[in-house]
Formats: sequence, structure tokens, C-alpha cells
Amino acid sequence: MFGRPGPRLSPGSDVGGKVTDMISPLLADIIGLTGTVLFVGAFAYANAAKELNKLLFNAVNLIGAVLLLTSLSVNFNLAAFVMETAWGIIAFFGLVSALMKRRKTR
Repeated sequence: MFGRPGPRLSPGSDVGGKVTDMISPLLADIIGLTGTVLFVGAFAYANAAKELNKLLFNAVNLIGAVLLLTSLSVNFNLAAFVMETAWGIIAFFGLVSALMKRRKTR
């Protein structure tokens, strides 16, 4: 407040650094591939299960979406970003719905 002004930041700069500065491209790929494995596993489970556990299914899909969105923060692709955001939102609401239904049955 008083004294010398602090350093000037260029537009768009962040004191804490950007996600792209904290995650290497290789780590972003590993994170994204982990999310992909979760999606594929959840899809296979949904097709193989006699009775779908919606809590598990939506939780795995939400985690997968978060991991892929993290990966996209380094290797951005607009189409994939839009799809993963929608997938994550749907999974979130599905998870909330499953939790509420589970709570009512107890």
C-alpha cells in the first residue's frame, strides 16, 4: 500500500503460474490417458453389468472428465473441451441424483 509499487504483471499473467507451467506435456498425456481408461472402463461396465450402480458409474465418469480436462489445460482442443465439460456436468448431476436416491432408500 505504501512504499514502492510491486512488480508489474503483463496482461494474462498469474502470480502463482499457469497450469501449463506446473504440468509437463508428458504428465498431461498420462493424466488424460488415465481419464480415457476410466471412461472406457465405465462404458464397458455399463454394458456388462446386469444392474448398473449409478453412483459408481457417474463417479468414475466425473473423475475421468476432470482428468481429461486437466490434460486439455496443457494440450487444448476446443471440441474435446466442450465434450468433456458436458460429460462432467452430466456425470455430476447423475452422481448427485444417485446420492439423493440412495439417501432416500436408507
